[in-house]
Amino acid sequence: MSNSYPVVLCFSGHDPSGGAGVQADIETLTSHHCHCVSVITALTEQDSRNVKKMLPQQPENIISQANTLFDDMPIAAIKIGLIGHYETAQAIHSILQQHPNIPVVLDPVLAAGGGTPLANTQLLAAMNELLLPCTTILTPNSEEAKQLTGLTDLDACGLALLEQGCDYVLITGSHEPTPQVKNRLFHQQAMIEEFSWARLPHSYHGSGCTLASSIAGLLAQGLDAFSAITEAQDYSWNALDAAYKVGKGQHNPNRFFWVEAS
Repeated sequence: MSNSYPVVLCFSGHDPSGGAGVQADIETLTSHHCHCVSVITALTEQDSRNVKKMLPQQPENIISQANTLFDDMPIAAIKIGLIGHYETAQAIHSILQQHPNIPVVLDPVLAAGGGTPLANTQLLAAMNELLLPCTTILTPNSEEAKQLTGLTDLDACGLALLEQGCDYVLITGSHEPTPQVKNRLFHQQAMIEEFSWARLPHSYHGSGCTLASSIAGLLAQGLDAFSAITEAQDYSWNALDAAYKVGKGQHNPNRFFWVEAS
């Protein structure tokens, strides 16, 4: 493979509606001139409105698939999305332990856009104990940050998540009742930046996947963490601004907006 296409490994769920999960990862990483390789963590039955069913994959298969990929190609970054089961978190942790120098972007998917819970207390504990200490950049929305920490103040959430071992924590604010969307970035025991974005009119399917995959792709391209986080927010906002609707529920981000604009 040409070195101009760095490889990003995504641990993601499969969304048959095409808006989120591994399809979102592939579209986003293609937009960033990366090559996406994937290990499916869970099959789902879902549409643009909500998740109806989740079918976690066998942990031993997740490990063997990942090891096969690592044996074949140089993985430049890892993105983790839907986990779905605490045994899946344990499997991913075992893989991360073998590759401690690869940056990890974790989007803690705890509920579907339509509200269906996708994580129980066992999975939350496994994420906190096993995955957060291995995470370079964590990208929870405000509700996920509160659920992971048991706290309500977002600044306290960010600091608590850093204490769990994350290097950077970006808490996105679209769920908060503010005129603009405020995203807060935490690093080295402090909030180091607050980003403001115009609030868009719809709800979106796969926005968190888009942001996390964009960060992972930019890290794979060699950007430092702060630059990757900043540029990924701009990419994601533009994808949402150009979103389109194909089903009866949420809008799909247009991750190839840049093609239409050129």
